[in-house]
Amino acid sequence: MVNIQPTVQPRLVVTRFGFNRFAERFNGRAAMVGFASLLIIEYVTSKTPLAWMGFGIN
Repeated sequence: MVNIQPTVQPRLVVTRFGFNRFAERFNGRAAMVGFASLLIIEYVTSKTPLAWMGFGIN
């Protein structure tokens, strides 16, 4: 048997969709920004998120 190697290697395209490092990093950063924003707005307004939506006591 003869071991034949390909002459051209395929180029792998890095995608921005699906489960990959970019998506996980982006989602994690977005969650941290959202959570920090929630805490800051809650501290400034002295209202809980349920009170903002009209549920609960002000």
